[in-house]
Amino acid sequence: MNPWLLFILPLASAAIIQLGLKRHAFFSSILSTASVVATFVVTLMLFNYKAPEGVLPYDWITVGDFKLQIGIQLDQLSKGMMVVVTGIGMLVHIFSLGYMKDDAAKARFFGNLSMFMFSMTGIVLATNFIMMFVFWELVGLSSYLLIGHWYQKDSAADAAKKAFITNRIGDFLFMAGILLFWGISGTFVFSEMAIPGAVSSCLLGVSILCIFGGAMGKSAQFPLHVWLPDAMEGPTPVSALIHAATMVAAGVYMLVRFQLSLGADLSANFAWEVISWIGGITALLAALMATQQDDIKKVLAYSTLSQLGYMVMAVGLLAGEAAMFHLYTHAWFKGLLFLGSGAIIYACHHEQDAWKMGGLFKKMPITSTTFIIGTLALIAFPLTSGFYSKEMILEAALHHSHPTFFWIAAGVAALTTFYMLRLVFIVFFGKARAHGAEEAKEVGPIMWVPLALLAIPALVAGSLGAKQLVPHPGFAEVAPHIAPHAGLALYASIGSLIIGSVLAYVFYWGKDSETINNPLFKVFRNKFYIDEIYASIVKWTQDLLAAIAQFVDEFVIGSLCVGGLARSATGLGNIFRKKFQSGDLQRYAFLMGIGSALVIYFTVFF
Repeated sequence: MNPWLLFILPLASAAIIQLGLKRHAFFSSILSTASVVATFVVTLMLFNYKAPEGVLPYDWITVGDFKLQIGIQLDQLSKGMMVVVTGIGMLVHIFSLGYMKDDAAKARFFGNLSMFMFSMTGIVLATNFIMMFVFWELVGLSSYLLIGHWYQKDSAADAAKKAFITNRIGDFLFMAGILLFWGISGTFVFSEMAIPGAVSSCLLGVSILCIFGGAMGKSAQFPLHVWLPDAMEGPTPVSALIHAATMVAAGVYMLVRFQLSLGADLSANFAWEVISWIGGITALLAALMATQQDDIKKVLAYSTLSQLGYMVMAVGLLAGEAAMFHLYTHAWFKGLLFLGSGAIIYACHHEQDAWKMGGLFKKMPITSTTFIIGTLALIAFPLTSGFYSKEMILEAALHHSHPTFFWIAAGVAALTTFYMLRLVFIVFFGKARAHGAEEAKEVGPIMWVPLALLAIPALVAGSLGAKQLVPHPGFAEVAPHIAPHAGLALYASIGSLIIGSVLAYVFYWGKDSETINNPLFKVFRNKFYIDEIYASIVKWTQDLLAAIAQFVDEFVIGSLCVGGLARSATGLGNIFRKKFQSGDLQRYAFLMGIGSALVIYFTVFF
């Protein structure tokens, strides 16, 4: 089996749809879905493939001794990630056949999905930083097109632009970090990276933090987190594929790939501590914001932010195996939750306000059951997949020298239980609160079958096949860490589950409206006013720059430069016109005499 099929299949699908099938929505959707199914099958067939370093590499750029190749990195880390990308991508495509069946731009949607699959595959299989950066940018373009799929809505168009611009900030830092690290190590290739002993710790830390800047953008870490909740304006399958399982996980994957490449050279550089703090702060802030969101997709969006913060914190703690393990389990149950929310929104006539739902468990039993399974995995209910991976992160935080990380992780676990059970109580139990919920009924098999399939790994991915999924022999063995055992991490996990469950039951069971009106919760509801702060900074910065530009244009350029030169020319012309062209014949004769004398003088003596 040729590994290059992983690239060729989605690329061919995207090209054929864009160039020949844009007016044939049905064939476009079938081709795109067939390509991702085939890619998933190829991924499974290659899972036990023993590849040399960089499969079938070929020279891309050669300048003197410098050579840059394009190849395929097939190791345990990339194979596991490809199972997630293609597996969830396949189920999202199948779900989209039902969800997007009446969409006027269905062909464009599936064409962009195929381009996204191609771009994400490139990130996962890249053998060097330059190849990864090219596909990194393609993923940014693909997400822009998918978020803004319904560009006729101002909110969708604005969300797409916000995501694109915010990611460009992170990507600029990423590019700077790649170049800095190239200067340090002399290579872009992951398998050849090494840190010279004489390199400055400060310079190394700055390069690591700049590379982390790329992850801050893609994985939506504070302060570049603001784009992800707004990106929920895109179709729900896009939210499931891009903003739950694959694109936002690319930053975490890139950091773990980078750590593996450095190997024993990781050391205790200050950059990893900074990364841990940013991940912990993101996890906590996003969890607090999620407690007071009413839009069902926004709750899941902030939950994604929080869980990504968990993973980034683990990477900063040099526990890459814990980060990747949680990435793998989170992808399945968060993909399930997003697709489940899409089914609910679809059944409720595209209503997204959770307070306008209610009583859906009786009307949509399959969707409700699968959604609750995903919720149990997310809140780390014992023996679900999330229980194992979250405890692994708690263990990593517990063994770190700074205990604050452990208590942040435990607090976020309690908040996760609180806001997810709040959502479950509001949406599935009680009475229907709006016409959409009263008329809701179970979605068709084309939509609930992917939910049922995703529910299986949401339950068992943590206990079955975990050792094969965790990335690399360079990391510690996983089995001793993921097995439930009596310890502070286990007690904290169970305690957080109980505390969050009790609080959610007390405040939201049987309630028909928001019951918490504390001013602090208003801050959570308004997302700590971070968006407003950014808007003010942009506005005042823009207004200040506009005022400066106007002053320079009108007074410096217009009045002094252009206007001044014009007035000088006019004045000089007036002098010659009035003094030398007066019409006085005697003055003309006098000037002619002086001129003739000067000509004779310079001719004779020079």
